[in-house]
Amino acid sequence: MAKQSIAKSIGQKLIIIIGGLIAAYGLEAVLIPNNVSDGGVTGISIVLSKISPISLGLLIAVLNIPFIYLGYKQIGKSFAINSVIGIVSLAVGTSLMHHVPTIITGDALLVTVAGGIIIGLGMGLALRNGGALDGIDMLAVLLSRKLPFGTSDLILFLNFFVFIVVSTVFGFKGALLSAIAYYIASKVIHIVEEGLSGSKTFKIITSEPIVMVETIRDRLGRSATFNTVQGAYSNQEFKEITCVINRMEESKMKVIIREIDPKAFVTIYEVIEVKGGNFQKRDVH
Repeated sequence: MAKQSIAKSIGQKLIIIIGGLIAAYGLEAVLIPNNVSDGGVTGISIVLSKISPISLGLLIAVLNIPFIYLGYKQIGKSFAINSVIGIVSLAVGTSLMHHVPTIITGDALLVTVAGGIIIGLGMGLALRNGGALDGIDMLAVLLSRKLPFGTSDLILFLNFFVFIVVSTVFGFKGALLSAIAYYIASKVIHIVEEGLSGSKTFKIITSEPIVMVETIRDRLGRSATFNTVQGAYSNQEFKEITCVINRMEESKMKVIIREIDPKAFVTIYEVIEVKGGNFQKRDVH
């Protein structure tokens, strides 16, 4: 089991690296040569690289540092490590691919569609495997706990200001195309990672309910509730665990369940928005 866990962890990190390189290729071979940007921290980095002598790769790495720390405090060590791997891969990739041939020029619609698909594929692969390529998602998750807005709403709100900044360098047309490309990328992420933003509800029936809840609390910082359920045929009573998490914690939650009870019966629901109650968590390390 230990060897399988190590092999799985290495495999996830390799896929995150591939995701970062794919996103870097989308930036350098499609979007940036056509004066189209990305959203989030990467979009800000692209703008700064155009108006300063600092390379895009270095800007991506440096500007994401506060968000990596945020991810470490709010989501956990493994997520932060995977995000470092993904962001470094993206940063190094943009440096290595800075002079790759541009594969599409001139056709604005094709540029936004192709660029959005490539970037979304790279980001989706990273998110699906427990990492991230951009820090703005982590900030949106944190703000959603402090403000009466959903994560998806905050991601769009924060990127609105990013594209205003983009317009100062690429003009209104460039900012508009950037927003379209980002929208397409978000849809691709949704397909690859099965959920761009928001939360997910896990319902777990396990033979180890107490251990499961304590481990979720210790490793994710999440609380949970118990419901007593009864088997329709066996008439046996079970404790069903209900826990709501954000999308970036899904991979870690699945690892916890698999480690404690591989035979646990698990159902996962998409949650559009979470309000009120006690959807809070403590810092984890």
